[in-house]
This record gives sequence, C-alpha cells and structure tokens, in this order.
Amino acid sequence: MCEQVLGITPATEDEKPQPRRTQADKWALNYEAARRFYEREGHLIVPRKHVETVVLDDDSNDGSGDGEEGRERREVSLKLGAWVSNQRSRAASLSPERIEQLSRIGMRWA
Repeated sequence: MCEQVLGITPATEDEKPQPRRTQADKWALNYEAARRFYEREGHLIVPRKHVETVVLDDDSNDGSGDGEEGRERREVSLKLGAWVSNQRSRAASLSPERIEQLSRIGMRWA
C-alpha cells in the first residue's frame, strides 16, 4: 500500500541501519582495545580519561566473498580508561572467564 499510494519503496541494504551491538560484543571490543594497549605499553595502568582508537574491518554483505573487496575499514574510539576502571570496580560481578582474561593482560584488581 505504501509503495502504490505514496510511492515509498523498501530500504536497500545500504540504507538500513547497522544492527545493534550486544553487551557481549561491546565487552569483547573493549577487551581487544585493552589487550592492544597492554601489548603496546606493557601494562594496563590506563589513565581514567584515556581514549583508545581501534580500527575495525566491517564486511559488507555483498556476497562476493573475495577477500578485501567489500570490506570497509572504520575507526572506533573507546573510552578505555573508564572501561578498565569500571571492570575493576565491578570485579565481584564479573564472570570467572572475564576475570581470567583481564588478569592475563595485567589487570590490577586492587
């Protein structure tokens, strides 16, 4: 009806909004930023206001499957200092797996 009466066509794949990230995806992305910080700096003493920039390779769903073409690189700025501080203060509610992951990259818990 919208198409016939109003001339509105369905959105193409490029026009559709990106799917929302789950909390687990967000945690994994911040963990990856913390891991990179640790590898670069040799510690995980991150200043509270530190922002880490991570470059992501996003696959476009063009179905070509030909490697680099169809990939879009984008930068994401993460408030890593605040995230590390929050993980430290929420240690009692973190899963043992997450505590182990953070401990491996030098997290100070106290």
